[in-house]
Amino acid sequence: MNVRRLIPATAVTGAVALGITALSACSGPDTAGGSDGKLDVVASFYPMQYLAEEIGGAHVSVTTLTKPGVEPHDLELSPRQIGSLSDADYILYLKGIQPAVDDAIAQSGAKNTVDAATLTTMETHGAEVDGHDHASSDDHDEETAGRDPHVWLDPVKYAEVAQGVGKSLEKADPDNAADYRANTDALVKKLDALNTEYAAGLKSTTTKTFLTTHSAFGYLAERYGLTQEGIAGVDPEAEPSPARIKDLQHIAEEENATTVFFETLASDKTAKTLAKDTGLRTDVLDPLEGITKKSEGHDYIEVMESNLAALQKALGAK
Repeated sequence: MNVRRLIPATAVTGAVALGITALSACSGPDTAGGSDGKLDVVASFYPMQYLAEEIGGAHVSVTTLTKPGVEPHDLELSPRQIGSLSDADYILYLKGIQPAVDDAIAQSGAKNTVDAATLTTMETHGAEVDGHDHASSDDHDEETAGRDPHVWLDPVKYAEVAQGVGKSLEKADPDNAADYRANTDALVKKLDALNTEYAAGLKSTTTKTFLTTHSAFGYLAERYGLTQEGIAGVDPEAEPSPARIKDLQHIAEEENATTVFFETLASDKTAKTLAKDTGLRTDVLDPLEGITKKSEGHDYIEVMESNLAALQKALGAK
């Protein structure tokens, strides 16, 4: 995460104007849905895309602002992407994780927007690492500052969000409300089963502590009685201070931690450095901010199951 790379508000305003001009010929003010009759949905990044596709089914055409392999926190939007927000029938995003998206939506004037953060209870995790609050990537908004946005990594909270998304799609497209409701119920059942799998799989372990370069797993840890020890907050690229390394060495020894986790969308340099200094292993714990060829699964459920297997191995599940 590097907030200095985000485009300024003036650039967003100009880009909105350019994007709207570029796309105005494609859709008029009376257009309802795309030319194929589907609801045009814009999702901010993969966890929102997955919900839109699973719940929307055959009735939606989903595009995502964050391409596979792009670190969502650092996303920069093109004028065309920003312009597409004004023409979308429905926008699904998570305020507080992608400031560039938050700013673009606010500038676009789009009416049918759904902030997933309002569909569940948000909490604070991963604060005060090295004396700084790293719990939020959105320092420009007092409403979201200090709030952990990674709710999708808790299947229970993700199910709550899914239910809210389903209801909002019913309102946006009442003709297909029954299908949205059925698809929501089916997804919630899958998430409930995933929660049961996690609860059983992590019930009895040798240790409850895991180390990670990306402090994205606060909700997951809280849900299943684990302790997340982040190296440097929510920024997976941040270099830990010598003091933090020393603290983590002590924690690893005291809590019998075995593994330092890193993610697929960021460098493993920090994890390997800490592992070498502490004599621990390294492994992948995917924050599911995007699906790529390197992902241990083709969708949310598969990658979450891979994460469970990695945690069971690291924590000594019995």
